[in-house]
Amino acid sequence: MNIYIQGTGCVSPLETAAEGPFPVVVNPSYEGARLKVSDPDYKQWIDIKQIRRMSRIIKMGVAAAKLSLAEASVEMPDAIITGTAYGCLDDTGVFLTKMISQNEEMLTPTSFIQSTHNTVAGQIALMLNCHAYNNTFVHKGFSFESALLDSIMILKEGNSRHILMGAMDELTNHSFNIISRFNRFKKEPVTHTELLQSTTHGTVAGEGAACFVLGTEKSDSAMARLTGLTTSYKPGSTAEIAADIIAFLAVHEIAQEDIDLLITGRNGDVEGDTWYDHVERTLFPNQAVGCFKHLCGEYPTAASFGMWAGCKVLSSGQVPADVLFKGKAPEKIKKILIYNHYKETHHSLILLTGC
Repeated sequence: MNIYIQGTGCVSPLETAAEGPFPVVVNPSYEGARLKVSDPDYKQWIDIKQIRRMSRIIKMGVAAAKLSLAEASVEMPDAIITGTAYGCLDDTGVFLTKMISQNEEMLTPTSFIQSTHNTVAGQIALMLNCHAYNNTFVHKGFSFESALLDSIMILKEGNSRHILMGAMDELTNHSFNIISRFNRFKKEPVTHTELLQSTTHGTVAGEGAACFVLGTEKSDSAMARLTGLTTSYKPGSTAEIAADIIAFLAVHEIAQEDIDLLITGRNGDVEGDTWYDHVERTLFPNQAVGCFKHLCGEYPTAASFGMWAGCKVLSSGQVPADVLFKGKAPEKIKKILIYNHYKETHHSLILLTGC
């Protein structure tokens, strides 16, 4: 059974909320070691009265969902599946702050209700009046991949035609300050053109939301075929992950030479990037290599942005200059392998094929 990506929607630090190909102007605004979403005009998708009561991540998720449904020409999905590692962090911070400042007395429940991880998927269902299967996966660096795997399994059961799935995570002052204590981010200012060449420790914090409409039918809007997905937790070495990639491709009867473009989650961290260096050097020395985290930042579900970028490459047949890291892209791109890891522990592989 083939699974097709029939529509995509993305809210990110780039102007990706506009329908069409990959943004022509790429100039993400770095604030030190932070890369925040370029908020579009949410009134296009959300009633103005509801916007006031929504946190940023809910608005981001709803906008990405509406964009993907519109691109796929689907009004009502048969399931809504999301992945998020941190959930609604802003509302969580508001509620915890009020608990302290108000001595745990007279607390309004709104922030608590909207702080749960499944709030975004629930809000999307409410706006669509969708009573179908609704699930949210919270699995650290595998949150997006878990949601994607669930979507694949449901489609293979044969009872659903269209599934709306996606992932979203937000960056707040609280989360940035807490994670900074573990030396996860750059100490010195860096631009998106410099990040991938960095030889220092740490990366840039990011956020975003990306949604996809998956189906078993090759519609007119279908831009890619989701050929394969696998994950690996804490591989013992770079040699082990290389062996995993070879085995993954063999399962799908694809040779290493058949991969037209390798997209990696390279993020400028000198230690974390050694995994990508090894894979590029030993498995794909002659292939073009693309990257995406210099455009969206690092966060647990950043692989969703990578898959969105891969879909745009396949639908347009071109690799944007800001995505291409090294090598020369072939004239015809049919197979893309996305290799990403989060904190060197959560490794995932996504295989996309042109329709």
